[in-house]
Amino acid sequence: MENNQIQKFKTALLNYETNTPFVPSLHIANDGDLDVYFSPFEHVNRNAKIVLVGMSPGGTQAKNANVAAQNALKDGKSLDQAGKIAKETGSFSGALRNNLVALLDNIGVSEKIGIESAISLFNENSTLLHSTSVFRYPTLLKGKPISSAKNGLKQPLLKDMIDTCLAEECKLLGKDTLYVPLGQGVGEVLLYLAERGVISSSQILIGLPHPSGANAERISYFLGRKERSKLSTKTNPDKLDIARQTLLSQIKRKTGTT
Repeated sequence: MENNQIQKFKTALLNYETNTPFVPSLHIANDGDLDVYFSPFEHVNRNAKIVLVGMSPGGTQAKNANVAAQNALKDGKSLDQAGKIAKETGSFSGALRNNLVALLDNIGVSEKIGIESAISLFNENSTLLHSTSVFRYPTLLKGKPISSAKNGLKQPLLKDMIDTCLAEECKLLGKDTLYVPLGQGVGEVLLYLAERGVISSSQILIGLPHPSGANAERISYFLGRKERSKLSTKTNPDKLDIARQTLLSQIKRKTGTT
């Protein structure tokens, strides 16, 4: 898949007047039950020390990015500037952001990249953060936003986005940049890129509970806020204990502590 398409869809962005990003003028590709739509998520922060890797931009994210790009272009900004503004508009927010910050601080990521708290990644230290997705552009499966990356390495259209967009994006980032996978199958895709030599497996922080508010119990246990004896049967504490210890060890090795 073409790696930079904002020029191609500039006119469509300028004429964007809808509450949905899934419109014919922004349609990129179709393959069976899959449809991919353009939204300006192409900007890469090459100075990033940490990369949050989600599944695919959701409808609200894409809509907000489209509007931000449109406003920037109408204000006379360049395509690069408009793309940067649009990408930053799609950052994590709400309860998800608060949970993510707590998880990153808990395992020592903030110390590793030289900041007091991960909350600053969303304001004064935003130059250290890069957000991206396994599937760069908004992707629908049977008319609904795709909810898993597990078939990303099997389905041709999805794999093409990984091998072109995501792989080329990662090549622009530093060798010490940390990658945080968020969502089903995202970690497996990053490990695939590690096998290809695009990134190193030591850069991938696999095991954090997804910061979604719907995952509250697992997050609370991971952070030590809820006792094992009070967990529901839906939560596997042993798996979370192993994941947390592995992540702590990985960060300690990188910071040179014991």
